[in-house]
Amino acid sequence: MVTSDEGDGDVQPLWLSDGPTTAELWTRMHAEHVRSGLWPLLLDSLDPGDREFRPWGSGEVFPEQMSSPVNHDPADLLAQWWTTYTAVEEDDDMLDIDRRLAVTAPFGQTWPGLASSRETTTNLDQLAAEFAQAFLADRPQTRLGLVAAASGAEALTAAGWAGPCNYDNDTAKFSAVVRDWEHRFGARVVAVGFSTLHLGVASPPVDEHEALQVAAEHFAFCPDNIWQGSRPHTLTAYAERITGAHHWDFWWD
Repeated sequence: MVTSDEGDGDVQPLWLSDGPTTAELWTRMHAEHVRSGLWPLLLDSLDPGDREFRPWGSGEVFPEQMSSPVNHDPADLLAQWWTTYTAVEEDDDMLDIDRRLAVTAPFGQTWPGLASSRETTTNLDQLAAEFAQAFLADRPQTRLGLVAAASGAEALTAAGWAGPCNYDNDTAKFSAVVRDWEHRFGARVVAVGFSTLHLGVASPPVDEHEALQVAAEHFAFCPDNIWQGSRPHTLTAYAERITGAHHWDFWWD
């Protein structure tokens, strides 16, 4: 059991395997969730050779600092974040106003609203299992975590994960958005790192219009995906990359 750094050392929000896990074990635990109430997470460390396996092995998790996902409206959160991250500062020495607005073109500073939900015939469990296998092939040091939570979105808060803390230290807000994506796009939380989040997605956007709206949500949720992702650093380029993609990856600097 992982003991949180916060409080008096009596909070243990998750179980962590002693060593690397397998896709088969993750898949079995995922299938058992309905009975066990434990959501399995593939847990990655800050660095591949990190002996402490931060943040999980070092106890850098803070469940008592978090609110509840049910206290937050995902549409309101995304709109607020969009307004914050598209604001143009006159003294910004990195980008001039035109280049700043070009990042989020064609929307500029105008929040486009939520993307429409999409129905799917994809087997969500099979898709998540395939993504877990691919993730482990790329990161063999990954361990298994088990969190008492109703869903992967809620597991992020229950575990006390603080990955996006440079933007907001209440993970429940991010959980609220991910929970909404679970319903609208068939998203599943598969893996979590020090400041990374990896979702399997059953119903990704399939055309340019849908992809742009989803890209806007991703920018509001995690602007570093675009600000510091692959070039060119624009919403339109990012939308092309997520069109038809069955996994969404986020990282906060």
